[in-house]
Amino acid sequence: MSADLLARLRSEVADGLAQASPGELAAADRQEMARRIVSARLDDLARRHIASGLPPLDPQEEAKIAQAVLDALFGLGRIQPYIDDPDVENIDVNGARCVWVTYADGSKEMVGEAAGSDAELIETIRAAAARYGLSERRFDHGHPELDLRLPDGSRLSALMSVTAHPVVSIRRHRFLDLGLGDLVGAGMIDDALCSFLGAAVRAKKNIIVAGAMNSGKTTMIRALSSEIPVHERLVTIEQAFELGLDTMRDRHPDVVALEAREANAEGNGAVTMAQLVRRSLRMNADRVIVGEVLGDEVIPMLNAMSQGRAGSMCTIHADSSSGVFQRIASYAVQAPERLPLEATSLLIAGSIHLVVFIEAVAQVRKGLSGDIAFGVDGSLSWPGSSARPGQPVLPGRLFRVVASVREVVGADGLQVISNEVFQPGPAWRAVAGAPLRSDTLEELVAFGYDPTLARAPTARWQ
Repeated sequence: MSADLLARLRSEVADGLAQASPGELAAADRQEMARRIVSARLDDLARRHIASGLPPLDPQEEAKIAQAVLDALFGLGRIQPYIDDPDVENIDVNGARCVWVTYADGSKEMVGEAAGSDAELIETIRAAAARYGLSERRFDHGHPELDLRLPDGSRLSALMSVTAHPVVSIRRHRFLDLGLGDLVGAGMIDDALCSFLGAAVRAKKNIIVAGAMNSGKTTMIRALSSEIPVHERLVTIEQAFELGLDTMRDRHPDVVALEAREANAEGNGAVTMAQLVRRSLRMNADRVIVGEVLGDEVIPMLNAMSQGRAGSMCTIHADSSSGVFQRIASYAVQAPERLPLEATSLLIAGSIHLVVFIEAVAQVRKGLSGDIAFGVDGSLSWPGSSARPGQPVLPGRLFRVVASVREVVGADGLQVISNEVFQPGPAWRAVAGAPLRSDTLEELVAFGYDPTLARAPTARWQ
């Protein structure tokens, strides 16, 4: 596929589209017009080949050329085929000529180029920033960071100027419209947790979902949200759109999706997550859902949870369910309010009901050395248990499981008091732990929780 041919076709199609006023054509109509222009140009090229005695283009090659032109105009160019691949989970671009793709089964490989040059890659990302989102986002030397939601719901993060080559990381969300039952089928939770979490959402418990990067926190929030009654009004708040609850009109017909806004070139017009959380308190929301707590928005979020917005949810990065409280405290002490630890503990105890912690577990082949591993037969193995020194660890499928659920019961000075009602069991998968408080148990049972499932000798894990 000739780069010159692609560049010429892209220019001709862009010129053809420019003749139509953007206000007169919807996005789908523009793409359809672009398809017709590409098809006409390729027909002309075929006729010229025949007139010159050259063999015509292969139909499959024509289709590839046409798709490449459309991807360049409406997508992310050479990266777009990987975004469209349902088996791809992560795409990491380390400069124009180095692209790594991670698949859903945990395998990883280096694939083709992202662009003809770093400058072309930057221009591709910059064009995407202009097309997607509520407002155009800068990506230049003055603002070298970019966070963006792509049309399919994927999250794009890009960086330039502070690295030798522009860097792009794309996290694809393979599961958008799903419920807790789907997580049971995927092995992320069992029947007991499905019943428990569904009842907790219906009972309007405030829930924080925690875990490491790429552990499935956003997926869990989407699944939990499926239990929210359709008549409730939701306000979602994100740094860059990712949750997509406002697109699920059958499940959530009354949703306001808010996105933080960066400052313009003059340094004006920024709207922070903290400002949006405070604004949500005046929007008659039944629940407030913050896509990811990353800083000083934690205090208005906790205030929202404790001031009548019961049933609210958010995600946060943490390495354990108990570590969530320390992470919140570290954010709170850096916020403008400079809350002391004792005040933060009281605020947590008065606003959060449950913490759900997700663990991402890499499955490895049985009997190999390395960190504690989840074997293919479900067993656990420890370093050196049955391995020869220096034997490599071979990664396999990546499992995401709920490993722990804590019920917050109060505060004692600097300490947040909680009970781990579901704790890590074999292969990190949560099993019944400390008993729920009697009033919590009664409330959840009233909203459909079946506690006998947690006492079952063999919970149904897929």
